[in-house]
Amino acid sequence: MDGLMKGKTCLVTGGSKGIGRAIVELFSREGGKVYYLSRSAAEGESAGTWISCDVTDEAAVNAAVERVVAEAGAIDAVVNNAGVTRDGLVFRMSLADWETVIKTNLTSAFLVSRAAARHMIKRRSGSIVNVSSVVGIMGNGGQTNYAASKAGLIGFTKSLAREVSSRGVRVNALAPGFIDTAMTESIPQDAKAKLTASIPLGRTGRPEEVAAAALFLCSDSSSYITGEVLKIDGGMGM
Repeated sequence: MDGLMKGKTCLVTGGSKGIGRAIVELFSREGGKVYYLSRSAAEGESAGTWISCDVTDEAAVNAAVERVVAEAGAIDAVVNNAGVTRDGLVFRMSLADWETVIKTNLTSAFLVSRAAARHMIKRRSGSIVNVSSVVGIMGNGGQTNYAASKAGLIGFTKSLAREVSSRGVRVNALAPGFIDTAMTESIPQDAKAKLTASIPLGRTGRPEEVAAAALFLCSDSSSYITGEVLKIDGGMGM
């Protein structure tokens, strides 16, 4: 199959649903050999090879990365997409809710990137994409933990890019805005309408639109781009 990911092996975290599932499916259609890490597999017949993995567990992540390298011979692209929310005002937020979000959204990216980058720098080739959020840039009341984790991903992206770019490895971030996923389905309709009205393009985004941006950053089409944060938000963060 011809495509932008032909001959490339890709690893996606949180690839069983939402944005992650859209990325796995698109990369597969574009000819990539795709593995995805999550606690549960995608429903039905789905693209990609599932590896059951708690991405906050160092040993489990290292084992998963080593399995991919052993089976495929290399890892060409990584998308750190795993994420959760535990919303609430900071005064009422439990330490457990803070730590769960930080570990899942930020620490997992560190663990996966560290394990994969070791192989990438030896080959002097590779692309790592971290899925942040416009909330990590703008902030959002009731999401101090989520915003902190996503802002942390941006700092992590830029710092890692400085460390590995001289070895041929590129590191970039995506900052999606309001995307229609299971994570946003619980938002009340009146609040959703208000949010939509604040978006210059006048609509919410689709997971496939974020996946297309991830494809660009993981493919050779972005060969001279590193340390960047690409917003996919309909102008929400202007």
